[in-house]
Amino acid sequence: MRLGLEPMREACARTGHPERAFEAVHVAGTNGKGSVCAMVESIARAAGRRTGLYTSPHLSRFAERIRIDGEPVDDDTLASLLGRALDAGPDLSFFEAATLAALLAFREARVDLAVVEVGMGGRLDATNVLPRPRAAAITRIALDHTDRLGETLVDIAREKAGIAKPGLDIVVGPMPAEVRAAIDETARALGATTSGVEGVPIPARIGLPGVHQRDNARIAAVLGARTGAPPDAVEEGIARVHWPGRLERIGDVLLDAAHNPDGAEALAAHLRSLAVPPNRVTLVFGALADKDWAPMLDTLAPLASRRVYVAPSGASRGVVDPSAMTARHTGAVASSIEEALRLANGATGRDPPHHSGPGPDPSHHLTVLCGSMVLIGQARALLLGLPRDPPVAL
Repeated sequence: MRLGLEPMREACARTGHPERAFEAVHVAGTNGKGSVCAMVESIARAAGRRTGLYTSPHLSRFAERIRIDGEPVDDDTLASLLGRALDAGPDLSFFEAATLAALLAFREARVDLAVVEVGMGGRLDATNVLPRPRAAAITRIALDHTDRLGETLVDIAREKAGIAKPGLDIVVGPMPAEVRAAIDETARALGATTSGVEGVPIPARIGLPGVHQRDNARIAAVLGARTGAPPDAVEEGIARVHWPGRLERIGDVLLDAAHNPDGAEALAAHLRSLAVPPNRVTLVFGALADKDWAPMLDTLAPLASRRVYVAPSGASRGVVDPSAMTARHTGAVASSIEEALRLANGATGRDPPHHSGPGPDPSHHLTVLCGSMVLIGQARALLLGLPRDPPVAL
């Protein structure tokens, strides 16, 4: 992992500047940026445009990161793209090589619009080699990656506002006044402006559950309009969007990618809205070592009378010892995600029904699994019988 643009710029030059071959939407933010990207890409397809979508990390398969018209690239194409990226930049980091492969894929697929999610920060993120995009946004600012982006919300906001380009107007989600002021100041210094979404109507139908998705949908609606999508395509795209691992129901298991305190608060608000009593909820929780897991657990533990702690397996970064979690909030420790699901709800070994309704029947048991996107990917693959590539939390 590294932050800096020169290696990417050099590799892009060696490959004929694929980043200049298409219009783009660039989305930064601590939380919500993946959901906004999925919505904007869905809007563009509803408008009849050929799309590229680049997001990170993957849940099950690496190819999920690079999509053409909503579908992951096939393995042969992916292998070729990655090989060419590494030939052009043998010293590229993992994320830089993946980003260059996506840019090459979008150029060769002749996409009309590429929707690109920032990996970390913005100013020095590999995706910031994009020239001025058609539209851009910063969704939310919360504490995450503080060792690299800064220890305050204002510091992090300045880094994320580094995606600004001369003449660009950045759509900014709701945030505290001092954080917005830092974004505005940084954007102005780079020749850009900002616009909030206050007053933008909440779309009538949003394909992703959770109150927090209302602001994401407003951001996506503005971005979609700025790419030229007509109102009916904006409405259809937001209504039909699908984004796995975000308040996703698989039978009686609720998977959510909450992996920082802000995400945990959004998940907790959703759980309260479901009105499932704690005695019918089991929390399965695990976290990577660089995450602020304790306040996450403090937020979520009271909503579940049973708790199971498990370390994400195969993670590229260190993990939190589950025994540390039991010392904070009592619970059982599992040695694997398979055991965790057995302890939680006997979920393994079943063929769980697909479900995407507004919520469970309060009389039923609910298993809530969260804390790490690596853990979510492992559970989702297990529950749905999906093939898996090694997890990489970048």
